[in-house]
Amino acid sequence: MSAVGANQAAVAPVVTATIDIAISNLRSEKGDVLICLSSNPKYFPDCRKDKSARKIKVAASDAGNVKIANVKPGTYAVALVHDENANGKMDLRLFLPREGFGFSRNPKIGMGPPKFKSAQFTIGADNVNYAVKMKYIL
Repeated sequence: MSAVGANQAAVAPVVTATIDIAISNLRSEKGDVLICLSSNPKYFPDCRKDKSARKIKVAASDAGNVKIANVKPGTYAVALVHDENANGKMDLRLFLPREGFGFSRNPKIGMGPPKFKSAQFTIGADNVNYAVKMKYIL
């Protein structure tokens, strides 16, 4: 007889990392900061319909540093909204954002939101730190 467990294959540990996001330039501590971590370019930056996206809501007063733990290796992009009136969405006026926004890698903003490619980054097994500067148009 063999020893118990001798014939069982070793299970490899699940590799995950933590993303630390330092958020700067919030114009107030009112409302919430809505954070979306997505790996799907089709749903970026509005990831409400992305079932696999990680969606996090943090009080704006506590949003200086946010950790997203247990992130599997892959390519991602982060979109942030400063939802000052805490209604759970980005408010617009004449198609322009009335609330603040930010993206991983702080891409330049032209007409419309940036593409996934300009905000994407790759995660492996190591923890990463990103700084996101919020922007306001109105």
